[in-house]
Amino acid sequence: MGKKGLIAGAVGATLVAGAAVRGAFRRFAIVEDSMAPAIEAGDWVLAKRAIGVPDRGDVITYPDPAATGRTIVKRVIGLPWERVGLESGRVTINGALLADRWAQGITEPEGEWTVPEGHVWVLGDNRVASSTDSRTIGPVPISDIQWKVVGRYWPTSRAGTIG
Repeated sequence: MGKKGLIAGAVGATLVAGAAVRGAFRRFAIVEDSMAPAIEAGDWVLAKRAIGVPDRGDVITYPDPAATGRTIVKRVIGLPWERVGLESGRVTINGALLADRWAQGITEPEGEWTVPEGHVWVLGDNRVASSTDSRTIGPVPISDIQWKVVGRYWPTSRAGTIG
């Protein structure tokens, strides 16, 4: 790497560090496999402050309603006013099959939920191992969403964006 590359890397690292100090970014250590294979136990991820209504597919964080100080990481599946259905192990949105490229395992139990205004419906990617998602706690208030996960930086062999 040349001198310009080293300078660009140092400037980029300084900008990210400055943003983190100002509270625009936060890092999280992942301790469970509910989001595997996208995010696995032992991964460290970087998140930016969440603003507004997230998009379907975004990986977000919210406080665990059952454990003070614990943060939950899940994927947004349903948006305000949508009907989320679980049938035959698959997810539907307003009756149409979701191209759920994130799912690992079947999604149970069967049922249908309407996402109220100001909320989203979330699931872990590893559906069998996921708890504290909308199947058990219901829709998550958008006002509770604190961070949007933007990438993994550790381990370096898995560094990159979260798809």
